[in-house]
Amino acid sequence: MRRSKVLLCVIVLALVALNVASAQVVAPVEMKDPELRSLQTQYMDDLKAVGTQINNLSFEYPFYLSKKLDLDEQQQKAADQRSIRFDHYNGKTVLAITGNYYAAYSTTQLSKDQRARKTFLAVIDPILKVTVPKFQTNSNVQGYALEVSHHVVGTVMGVSMERPENLMVYLPQNAALKLLAGKTDTTQQAALLEGQYFLNAEPVTIWLNGEGPQLGTKAPVPESTDDDEKSNEMKAEVASGGDGYVPPINVPLKFPKRSSPADDSTKAAAVQRDVSPEALASLQAANKQILETMTKELDSQVHFVSYAPAGFVTFHQEVFLELSLTTTLSDASAGSRYKMAAEAFDDHIAHLIRPVLGYFKPDSKDDLKFDGIGFSTTIRLAGKTQATQGSEAVEFFLPLSALRCYERYDCTGQQLIDGGIVLINGERVSLDLQIAEGAVR
Repeated sequence: MRRSKVLLCVIVLALVALNVASAQVVAPVEMKDPELRSLQTQYMDDLKAVGTQINNLSFEYPFYLSKKLDLDEQQQKAADQRSIRFDHYNGKTVLAITGNYYAAYSTTQLSKDQRARKTFLAVIDPILKVTVPKFQTNSNVQGYALEVSHHVVGTVMGVSMERPENLMVYLPQNAALKLLAGKTDTTQQAALLEGQYFLNAEPVTIWLNGEGPQLGTKAPVPESTDDDEKSNEMKAEVASGGDGYVPPINVPLKFPKRSSPADDSTKAAAVQRDVSPEALASLQAANKQILETMTKELDSQVHFVSYAPAGFVTFHQEVFLELSLTTTLSDASAGSRYKMAAEAFDDHIAHLIRPVLGYFKPDSKDDLKFDGIGFSTTIRLAGKTQATQGSEAVEFFLPLSALRCYERYDCTGQQLIDGGIVLINGERVSLDLQIAEGAVR
Protein backbone atom coordinates (compact mmCIF):
# COMPACT_ATOMS: atom_id res chain seq x y z
CA MET A 1 0.00 0.00 0.00
CA ARG A 2 2.78 2.36 0.96
CA ARG A 3 4.64 1.54 -2.24
CA SER A 4 1.50 2.34 -4.28
CA LYS A 5 1.21 5.75 -2.63
CA VAL A 6 4.86 6.54 -3.38
CA LEU A 7 4.38 5.47 -7.00
CA LEU A 8 1.27 7.61 -7.28
CA CYS A 9 3.16 10.65 -5.92
CA VAL A 10 5.95 10.12 -8.45
CA ILE A 11 3.42 9.95 -11.29
CA VAL A 12 1.64 13.09 -10.09
CA LEU A 13 4.92 15.01 -9.82
CA ALA A 14 5.94 13.87 -13.30
CA LEU A 15 2.61 15.03 -14.73
CA VAL A 16 2.95 18.38 -12.97
CA ALA A 17 6.45 18.83 -14.40
CA LEU A 18 5.19 17.89 -17.87
CA ASN A 19 2.32 20.37 -17.64
CA VAL A 20 4.66 23.14 -16.49
CA ALA A 21 6.98 22.50 -19.44
CA SER A 22 4.08 22.35 -21.88
CA ALA A 23 2.79 25.63 -20.50
CA GLN A 24 5.90 27.37 -21.82
CA VAL A 25 5.73 26.08 -25.42
CA VAL A 26 3.35 27.18 -28.19
CA ALA A 27 1.18 24.30 -29.41
CA PRO A 28 1.87 23.29 -33.02
CA VAL A 29 -1.82 23.56 -33.95
CA GLU A 30 -1.66 27.31 -33.23
CA MET A 31 1.00 27.89 -35.87
CA LYS A 32 -0.23 28.78 -39.37
CA ASP A 33 3.04 28.28 -41.24
CA PRO A 34 3.30 24.57 -42.24
CA GLU A 35 7.11 24.54 -42.03
CA LEU A 36 7.17 26.09 -38.56
CA ARG A 37 4.32 23.85 -37.38
CA SER A 38 6.29 20.80 -38.53
CA LEU A 39 9.42 21.94 -36.67
CA GLN A 40 7.37 22.70 -33.56
CA THR A 41 6.01 19.15 -33.62
CA GLN A 42 9.32 17.48 -34.44
CA TYR A 43 11.30 19.19 -31.66
CA MET A 44 8.58 19.47 -29.03
CA ASP A 45 10.58 17.48 -26.45
CA ASP A 46 13.58 19.81 -26.81
CA LEU A 47 11.33 22.87 -26.58
CA LYS A 48 9.72 21.53 -23.40
CA ALA A 49 13.15 20.84 -21.90
CA VAL A 50 14.16 24.44 -22.61
CA GLY A 51 10.92 25.66 -21.03
CA THR A 52 11.63 23.68 -17.88
CA GLN A 53 15.19 25.00 -17.64
CA ILE A 54 14.09 28.60 -18.13
CA ASN A 55 11.43 28.10 -15.48
CA ASN A 56 14.14 26.95 -13.05
CA LEU A 57 16.37 29.98 -13.61
CA SER A 58 16.72 32.54 -10.85
CA PHE A 59 16.33 36.21 -11.85
CA GLU A 60 16.92 39.36 -9.81
CA TYR A 61 13.36 40.50 -10.49
CA PRO A 62 10.29 38.42 -11.47
CA PHE A 63 10.39 37.09 -15.03
CA TYR A 64 7.64 35.27 -16.89
CA LEU A 65 7.58 33.70 -20.31
CA SER A 66 4.60 35.25 -22.03
CA LYS A 67 2.81 35.26 -25.34
CA LYS A 68 1.98 38.94 -24.75
CA LEU A 69 4.33 41.73 -23.76
CA ASP A 70 3.67 44.79 -21.62
CA LEU A 71 1.34 43.14 -19.09
CA ASP A 72 1.36 44.23 -15.45
CA GLU A 73 2.45 41.51 -13.06
CA GLN A 74 -1.01 40.67 -11.78
CA GLN A 75 -2.29 40.21 -15.32
CA GLN A 76 0.79 38.20 -16.19
CA LYS A 77 0.22 35.63 -13.45
CA ALA A 78 -3.04 34.59 -15.11
CA ALA A 79 -1.88 35.13 -18.72
CA ASP A 80 -0.81 32.61 -21.36
CA GLN A 81 2.89 31.84 -20.85
CA ARG A 82 3.37 29.73 -23.98
CA SER A 83 5.97 31.73 -25.86
CA ILE A 84 8.71 29.29 -26.96
CA ARG A 85 8.33 28.64 -30.67
CA PHE A 86 9.98 28.52 -34.06
CA ASP A 87 9.55 31.68 -36.13
CA HIS A 88 10.97 33.55 -39.11
CA TYR A 89 13.27 36.56 -38.81
CA ASN A 90 14.48 38.25 -42.00
CA GLY A 91 14.19 35.05 -43.99
CA LYS A 92 15.91 32.90 -41.36
CA THR A 93 14.34 30.21 -39.18
CA VAL A 94 14.90 31.11 -35.54
CA LEU A 95 13.98 29.90 -32.10
CA ALA A 96 11.86 32.70 -30.67
CA ILE A 97 11.12 33.43 -27.01
CA THR A 98 9.18 36.33 -25.48
CA GLY A 99 8.64 37.33 -21.87
CA ASN A 100 8.07 40.07 -19.31
CA TYR A 101 10.73 41.13 -16.80
CA TYR A 102 9.56 43.24 -13.90
CA ALA A 103 12.60 45.45 -13.37
CA ALA A 104 12.19 49.23 -13.59
CA TYR A 105 15.04 51.46 -14.83
CA SER A 106 15.43 55.20 -14.45
CA THR A 107 15.51 57.06 -17.78
CA THR A 108 17.55 59.86 -16.19
CA GLN A 109 20.24 57.55 -14.79
CA LEU A 110 20.51 54.95 -17.56
CA SER A 111 20.72 55.52 -21.32
CA LYS A 112 18.91 53.27 -23.79
CA ASP A 113 22.06 51.24 -24.40
CA GLN A 114 22.60 50.81 -20.67
CA ARG A 115 19.02 49.68 -20.10
CA ALA A 116 19.33 47.20 -22.96
CA ARG A 117 22.60 45.91 -21.49
CA LYS A 118 21.10 45.34 -18.03
CA THR A 119 18.17 43.30 -19.36
CA PHE A 120 20.45 41.39 -21.72
CA LEU A 121 22.78 40.35 -18.90
CA ALA A 122 20.00 39.70 -16.37
CA VAL A 123 17.56 37.77 -18.57
CA ILE A 124 18.58 37.08 -22.16
CA ASP A 125 22.10 35.81 -21.50
CA PRO A 126 20.93 33.19 -18.95
CA ILE A 127 18.17 32.07 -21.35
CA LEU A 128 20.67 31.71 -24.18
CA LYS A 129 22.91 29.59 -21.96
CA VAL A 130 20.16 26.98 -21.46
CA THR A 131 18.67 27.26 -24.96
CA VAL A 132 21.60 27.31 -27.39
CA PRO A 133 23.14 23.97 -26.23
CA LYS A 134 19.86 22.21 -27.09
CA PHE A 135 19.84 23.51 -30.66
CA GLN A 136 23.50 24.18 -31.48
CA THR A 137 23.71 21.19 -33.84
CA ASN A 138 20.22 21.60 -35.29
CA SER A 139 20.61 22.64 -38.92
CA ASN A 140 17.04 23.98 -38.95
CA VAL A 141 17.87 26.68 -36.40
CA GLN A 142 19.73 29.61 -37.96
CA GLY A 143 19.50 31.96 -35.01
CA TYR A 144 17.75 33.06 -31.83
CA ALA A 145 15.25 35.92 -31.48
CA LEU A 146 14.25 36.98 -27.98
CA GLU A 147 11.97 39.84 -27.00
CA VAL A 148 11.71 40.91 -23.37
CA SER A 149 9.71 43.75 -21.88
CA HIS A 150 11.03 45.66 -18.87
CA HIS A 151 9.83 48.93 -17.30
CA VAL A 152 11.27 52.44 -17.28
CA VAL A 153 10.58 55.23 -14.83
CA GLY A 154 10.74 58.89 -15.88
CA THR A 155 9.34 62.27 -14.98
CA VAL A 156 6.85 64.26 -17.06
CA MET A 157 5.77 67.72 -15.91
CA GLY A 158 7.14 66.90 -12.47
CA VAL A 159 5.11 63.68 -12.23
CA SER A 160 6.84 60.30 -12.05
CA MET A 161 5.54 57.83 -14.65
CA GLU A 162 6.32 54.16 -15.34
CA ARG A 163 5.85 52.44 -18.67
CA PRO A 164 7.03 49.27 -20.44
CA GLU A 165 9.94 49.17 -22.89
CA ASN A 166 10.64 46.24 -25.21
CA LEU A 167 14.10 44.87 -25.99
CA MET A 168 14.43 42.65 -29.07
CA VAL A 169 17.64 40.62 -29.58
CA TYR A 170 18.62 38.59 -32.65
CA LEU A 171 21.77 36.45 -32.70
CA PRO A 172 22.76 34.21 -35.62
CA GLN A 173 23.57 30.62 -34.62
CA ASN A 174 27.34 31.08 -35.08
CA ALA A 175 27.36 34.30 -33.05
CA ALA A 176 25.41 32.65 -30.22
CA LEU A 177 27.92 29.79 -30.13
CA LYS A 178 30.86 32.22 -30.10
CA LEU A 179 29.23 34.21 -27.30
CA LEU A 180 28.78 31.18 -25.06
CA ALA A 181 32.21 29.75 -25.88
CA GLY A 182 34.06 33.05 -25.41
CA LYS A 183 36.38 33.15 -22.43
CA THR A 184 37.06 36.90 -22.45
CA ASP A 185 35.00 40.08 -22.79
CA THR A 186 36.77 40.75 -26.08
CA THR A 187 35.71 37.50 -27.76
CA GLN A 188 32.19 37.72 -26.35
CA GLN A 189 31.87 41.33 -27.51
CA ALA A 190 32.99 40.35 -31.00
CA ALA A 191 30.22 37.74 -31.07
CA LEU A 192 27.64 40.27 -29.87
CA LEU A 193 28.54 42.66 -32.66
CA GLU A 194 27.27 40.07 -35.15
CA GLY A 195 23.76 40.38 -33.72
CA GLN A 196 21.03 43.01 -33.91
CA TYR A 197 19.34 44.79 -31.00
CA PHE A 198 16.29 47.04 -30.85
CA LEU A 199 14.70 48.95 -27.99
CA ASN A 200 11.12 49.87 -28.87
CA ALA A 201 12.05 49.12 -32.52
CA GLU A 202 15.02 51.55 -32.48
CA PRO A 203 18.56 50.11 -32.94
CA VAL A 204 20.79 50.04 -29.85
CA THR A 205 24.23 48.62 -29.06
CA ILE A 206 25.04 46.25 -26.21
CA TRP A 207 28.49 46.55 -24.64
CA LEU A 208 29.27 43.83 -22.12
CA ASN A 209 31.78 45.85 -20.11
CA GLY A 210 29.55 48.91 -19.96
CA GLU A 211 32.32 51.05 -21.46
CA GLY A 212 31.46 51.01 -25.16
CA PRO A 213 31.67 54.31 -27.04
CA GLN A 214 27.96 55.02 -26.72
CA LEU A 215 27.90 54.19 -23.00
CA GLY A 216 31.15 55.92 -22.19
CA THR A 217 30.52 59.23 -23.95
CA LYS A 218 26.78 59.79 -23.82
CA ALA A 219 24.93 60.66 -20.66
CA PRO A 220 21.26 59.64 -20.38
CA VAL A 221 18.96 62.23 -21.87
CA PRO A 222 16.16 63.20 -19.45
CA GLU A 223 12.69 63.07 -20.94
CA SER A 224 11.98 66.62 -19.90
CA THR A 225 9.21 67.82 -22.18
CA ASP A 226 5.64 66.73 -22.56
CA ASP A 227 6.03 66.57 -26.37
CA ASP A 228 9.05 64.29 -26.06
CA GLU A 229 7.17 62.02 -23.70
CA LYS A 230 4.18 61.80 -26.02
CA SER A 231 6.46 61.00 -28.92
CA ASN A 232 8.16 58.23 -26.94
CA GLU A 233 4.81 56.83 -25.82
CA MET A 234 3.59 56.77 -29.43
CA LYS A 235 6.72 54.87 -30.51
CA ALA A 236 6.24 52.42 -27.65
CA GLU A 237 2.60 51.86 -28.56
CA VAL A 238 3.44 51.32 -32.22
CA ALA A 239 6.14 48.85 -31.22
CA SER A 240 3.92 46.93 -28.80
CA GLY A 241 0.77 47.03 -30.92
CA GLY A 242 -1.58 47.82 -28.05
CA ASP A 243 -3.54 45.51 -25.75
CA GLY A 244 -3.93 41.90 -26.72
CA TYR A 245 -1.32 42.12 -29.48
CA VAL A 246 1.19 39.30 -29.97
CA PRO A 247 4.49 41.08 -30.76
CA PRO A 248 6.01 40.28 -34.16
CA ILE A 249 9.57 39.01 -34.40
CA ASN A 250 10.13 40.78 -37.73
CA VAL A 251 11.47 44.23 -36.83
CA PRO A 252 12.45 46.58 -39.67
CA LEU A 253 16.21 46.96 -39.83
CA LYS A 254 18.13 50.16 -40.36
CA PHE A 255 21.47 49.67 -42.06
CA PRO A 256 24.13 52.38 -42.40
CA LYS A 257 24.01 54.37 -45.60
CA ARG A 258 26.31 52.88 -48.22
CA SER A 259 29.03 55.03 -49.66
CA SER A 260 28.45 56.25 -53.19
CA PRO A 261 31.00 57.08 -55.89
CA ALA A 262 30.31 60.76 -55.20
CA ASP A 263 31.12 60.25 -51.51
CA ASP A 264 34.38 58.53 -52.43
CA SER A 265 35.35 61.37 -54.78
CA THR A 266 34.78 63.92 -52.03
CA LYS A 267 36.81 61.87 -49.57
CA ALA A 268 39.67 61.44 -52.02
CA ALA A 269 39.77 65.15 -52.77
CA ALA A 270 40.04 65.92 -49.05
CA VAL A 271 43.20 63.82 -48.64
CA GLN A 272 46.21 65.30 -50.41
CA ARG A 273 48.31 62.16 -50.72
CA ASP A 274 51.31 61.90 -53.05
CA VAL A 275 50.43 58.96 -55.31
CA SER A 276 53.33 59.26 -57.73
CA PRO A 277 55.41 56.13 -58.54
CA GLU A 278 58.34 57.69 -56.69
CA ALA A 279 56.25 58.17 -53.53
CA LEU A 280 54.99 54.58 -53.69
CA ALA A 281 58.53 53.26 -54.12
CA SER A 282 59.71 55.31 -51.15
CA LEU A 283 56.84 54.01 -49.00
CA GLN A 284 57.60 50.44 -50.08
CA ALA A 285 61.25 50.83 -49.10
CA ALA A 286 60.35 52.38 -45.73
CA ASN A 287 58.10 49.43 -44.89
CA LYS A 288 60.20 46.68 -46.47
CA GLN A 289 61.22 45.02 -43.19
CA ILE A 290 57.69 45.17 -41.75
CA LEU A 291 56.16 43.65 -44.89
CA GLU A 292 58.69 40.83 -45.01
CA THR A 293 58.15 40.00 -41.34
CA MET A 294 54.38 40.12 -41.69
CA THR A 295 54.43 37.88 -44.78
CA LYS A 296 56.61 35.32 -43.06
CA GLU A 297 54.70 35.23 -39.78
CA LEU A 298 51.14 35.33 -41.16
CA ASP A 299 51.47 33.23 -44.30
CA SER A 300 49.79 30.17 -42.74
CA GLN A 301 46.74 32.29 -41.88
CA VAL A 302 46.64 34.70 -44.80
CA HIS A 303 47.64 32.32 -47.65
CA PHE A 304 49.59 35.01 -49.51
CA VAL A 305 50.05 34.66 -53.26
CA SER A 306 53.80 34.03 -53.65
CA TYR A 307 54.16 35.78 -57.00
CA ALA A 308 52.37 38.97 -55.85
CA PRO A 309 54.18 40.29 -52.74
CA ALA A 310 52.56 42.83 -50.45
CA GLY A 311 52.96 46.33 -51.85
CA PHE A 312 51.49 49.80 -52.09
CA VAL A 313 49.13 50.76 -54.92
CA THR A 314 47.04 53.74 -55.93
CA PHE A 315 43.26 53.41 -55.89
CA HIS A 316 40.83 56.35 -56.14
CA GLN A 317 43.72 58.75 -55.68
CA GLU A 318 44.57 57.15 -52.35
CA VAL A 319 47.37 54.81 -51.30
CA PHE A 320 46.45 51.29 -50.23
CA LEU A 321 48.57 48.43 -48.97
CA GLU A 322 47.52 45.60 -51.29
CA LEU A 323 47.66 42.05 -49.97
CA SER A 324 47.10 39.32 -52.56
CA LEU A 325 45.82 36.05 -51.14
CA THR A 326 43.84 32.92 -51.85
CA THR A 327 40.61 31.94 -50.09
CA THR A 328 39.46 28.33 -50.14
CA LEU A 329 35.80 27.71 -49.29
CA SER A 330 33.99 24.43 -48.76
CA ASP A 331 31.92 23.04 -51.63
CA ALA A 332 28.79 23.94 -49.63
CA SER A 333 29.65 27.60 -50.22
CA ALA A 334 29.12 27.27 -53.97
CA GLY A 335 26.53 29.73 -55.22
CA SER A 336 26.35 33.25 -56.52
CA ARG A 337 29.47 35.41 -56.65
CA TYR A 338 27.92 37.58 -53.94
CA LYS A 339 27.46 34.63 -51.59
CA MET A 340 31.03 33.48 -52.15
CA ALA A 341 32.38 37.00 -51.64
CA ALA A 342 30.40 37.37 -48.39
CA GLU A 343 31.62 34.03 -47.05
CA ALA A 344 35.20 34.83 -48.08
CA PHE A 345 34.97 37.99 -45.99
CA ASP A 346 33.36 36.34 -42.95
CA ASP A 347 35.43 33.15 -42.96
CA HIS A 348 38.82 34.51 -44.07
CA ILE A 349 39.33 38.27 -44.54
CA ALA A 350 37.66 39.34 -41.28
CA HIS A 351 40.00 37.08 -39.28
CA LEU A 352 43.08 38.67 -40.86
CA ILE A 353 42.30 42.31 -40.15
CA ARG A 354 43.49 42.52 -36.55
CA PRO A 355 46.68 40.45 -37.09
CA VAL A 356 47.63 42.58 -40.10
CA LEU A 357 46.88 45.88 -38.34
CA GLY A 358 49.10 44.74 -35.49
CA TYR A 359 52.14 45.35 -37.72
CA PHE A 360 51.19 48.95 -38.49
CA LYS A 361 50.97 51.28 -35.53
CA PRO A 362 50.44 55.00 -36.27
CA ASP A 363 53.20 57.44 -35.39
CA SER A 364 52.74 60.52 -33.22
CA LYS A 365 50.98 62.26 -36.10
CA ASP A 366 48.52 59.37 -36.40
CA ASP A 367 49.54 58.85 -40.02
CA LEU A 368 50.90 55.65 -41.55
CA LYS A 369 51.53 57.42 -44.88
CA PHE A 370 48.86 55.27 -46.55
CA ASP A 371 45.06 55.34 -46.50
CA GLY A 372 43.84 51.78 -46.27
CA ILE A 373 44.37 48.10 -46.97
CA GLY A 374 43.21 46.25 -50.05
CA PHE A 375 42.57 42.54 -49.54
CA SER A 376 42.67 41.05 -53.04
CA THR A 377 41.61 37.41 -52.95
CA THR A 378 40.96 34.64 -55.43
CA ILE A 379 38.15 32.38 -54.21
CA ARG A 380 38.29 28.65 -54.88
CA LEU A 381 36.22 25.68 -53.73
CA ALA A 382 38.00 22.97 -51.75
CA GLY A 383 36.59 19.99 -53.65
CA LYS A 384 37.51 21.19 -57.14
CA THR A 385 40.80 21.58 -58.95
CA GLN A 386 41.76 24.68 -60.90
CA ALA A 387 41.07 22.76 -64.12
CA THR A 388 37.49 21.89 -63.15
CA GLN A 389 36.34 25.13 -61.59
CA GLY A 390 36.25 28.79 -62.27
CA SER A 391 37.30 31.32 -59.67
CA GLU A 392 36.05 34.65 -58.41
CA ALA A 393 38.41 37.59 -57.91
CA VAL A 394 37.23 39.79 -55.05
CA GLU A 395 38.91 42.96 -53.80
CA PHE A 396 38.06 44.68 -50.52
CA PHE A 397 39.48 48.23 -50.38
CA LEU A 398 39.00 49.25 -46.75
CA PRO A 399 40.00 52.66 -45.29
CA LEU A 400 42.19 52.73 -42.19
CA SER A 401 39.61 54.66 -40.15
CA ALA A 402 37.02 51.90 -40.69
CA LEU A 403 39.62 49.19 -40.08
CA ARG A 404 40.62 50.74 -36.75
CA CYS A 405 36.94 51.00 -35.80
CA TYR A 406 36.52 47.29 -36.57
CA GLU A 407 39.76 46.47 -34.73
CA ARG A 408 38.36 48.07 -31.55
CA TYR A 409 35.08 46.15 -31.93
CA ASP A 410 33.28 49.47 -32.38
CA CYS A 411 32.10 48.58 -35.92
CA THR A 412 30.58 45.46 -37.43
CA GLY A 413 31.90 43.71 -40.52
CA GLN A 414 28.97 45.12 -42.48
CA GLN A 415 29.80 48.66 -41.41
CA LEU A 416 33.42 48.09 -42.40
CA ILE A 417 32.39 46.94 -45.88
CA ASP A 418 29.93 49.83 -46.22
CA GLY A 419 32.78 52.24 -45.50
CA GLY A 420 34.97 50.76 -48.23
CA ILE A 421 34.73 49.55 -51.82
CA VAL A 422 34.20 45.98 -53.00
CA LEU A 423 35.05 44.78 -56.50
CA ILE A 424 34.05 41.37 -57.89
CA ASN A 425 35.89 40.44 -61.08
CA GLY A 426 36.77 44.11 -61.53
CA GLU A 427 33.23 45.49 -61.13
CA ARG A 428 32.16 47.53 -58.12
CA VAL A 429 29.30 45.95 -56.16
CA SER A 430 27.24 46.51 -53.04
CA LEU A 431 27.73 43.58 -50.68
CA ASP A 432 25.21 42.88 -47.92
CA LEU A 433 26.62 40.03 -45.87
CA GLN A 434 23.34 38.97 -44.32
CA ILE A 435 21.39 38.93 -47.57
CA ALA A 436 24.19 37.36 -49.63
CA GLU A 437 24.75 34.50 -47.18
CA GLY A 438 21.13 34.00 -46.14
CA ALA A 439 19.23 34.30 -49.40
CA VAL A 440 20.16 30.84 -50.66
CA ARG A 441 19.63 28.95 -47.41
